[in-house]
Formats: sequence, C-alpha cells, structure tokens
Amino acid sequence: MNPLLEIHDLRAWYGASQALHGVSLQIEAGEAVALAGRNGSGRSTLAKAIMGMLRTQGVMRFAGSSLAGQRTFEIARLGIGYVPEQRDVFPTLTVRENLLLGIKPREGKRAARFTLDDAHRLFPVLRERGRTKAGALSGGEQQMLSVARALLGDPDLVVIDEPTEGLAGQVVAQLAAALTLLRERGVAMLLIEQRLVIADRLASRIAVMGHGEIVFDDTLETFRRRPDVMQEWLGVG
Repeated sequence: MNPLLEIHDLRAWYGASQALHGVSLQIEAGEAVALAGRNGSGRSTLAKAIMGMLRTQGVMRFAGSSLAGQRTFEIARLGIGYVPEQRDVFPTLTVRENLLLGIKPREGKRAARFTLDDAHRLFPVLRERGRTKAGALSGGEQQMLSVARALLGDPDLVVIDEPTEGLAGQVVAQLAAALTLLRERGVAMLLIEQRLVIADRLASRIAVMGHGEIVFDDTLETFRRRPDVMQEWLGVG
C-alpha cells in the first residue's frame, strides 16, 4: 500500500539559496508524525515546499498525485491542510467569515470529519467572537482560528507549524484536544514542534531535521533512548 504522503530526495530554494538538501519522508494515512529540529534546520521550509510555496526538485506525491508544479490552492484541494507559524488569518474579515472560507464543498457521500459545530465546541471563543474582526483577536485566539479554518477544509493530512509557540497553557490544551479529535477521525498530521509540547501525545513517530536534511526518523520510543540525537540536533540532553 502506498503512503499518503511520499517525499523523496526533495531539494528547495529561497531564490538562489538552497534550503533543503535531499529530504525523504513518508506519512501513512491516519499517521501523526512529529517534525523536530533547531531553528533554521529546515522544518518550516519543508512545510512550505509541500504546499507549493518554494522552487523545488525531487519527488512529492500525495494520495497518488504528484505535487510538482501544483499551486498552493490546488494542493489544498487535494486534501492537505496547512497552519503556518504566522497563522495568516484574514484580519479584516470576521471570525465567522474566516471559518466559512475554510469549509470545503462536499463531494461524494462521505460526511465532513470536522464541522463548524466541532470548531465552536472545541474553541468556544470562536463562537463568542464570531462577529469580531480577526485582526482584533489575541495571538492565542488567532491560532485557534487558523487551526479550525484549516480543519474545516476536511483535509486527509494537516501540516501544522509550531502550534503552541508563545501560547498560554489553557490554549495549548484546547489545541491538543482539537488535534486529538482529528487523529481519532483518521486525519494524518505532520506536526512541527521544537519542544514537542503536544507532539509527544499525538505522534507515534518523530523525524528530526538538521541542515536541511532528515537526520533521524524512528518511533518516539526509540527517540527517547537516543540522548545523542537529542543533544546534537535539538540541544537537549
């Protein structure tokens, strides 16, 4: 059986500067994979490459379709949701308008795995502030909105970049609950976290990046027995 996401020998550039140097990674349907590494290791670059935001060479296939040459909105329509580190909400639109923009038109008979009711139940503040312009929200509220909007697109895979960075514990708990629900409903994840705040609870596998390459890829259990990897590539011992 083919993996949901297959990346082989992927290279990527910012202008003339090469940022990825032969990345290979696979994610199975329904699997949650943590992507760790120091700042500048290439984690966010890999997310942008997957979403068609950079010049790339190499193989990227999703659900049997090549991602090469696809534009970002086309990749999203294939079934990849993306929550960037900068959140990227539409600041002049209301919270409700942002959420409605994320809803994917239904195709076929399968029900959506994440609905507007789910979003409001997991993040009550999004219902309470439905008429508020997104630009007026706090950082934590914008992160909730960005995550909920991506999940309303009914993705088969969600790529989420540093979801807990700078957030209060209560907000982190709500985000963890939302991602746990998606995991239970069969959505695959590529969860980028430097400190593994919630990836430790959600992921079964971890890939570590360094210098634009994957330098470790194995189970979390094996990772915990590798202090050398933690020290050299994450700076923890």
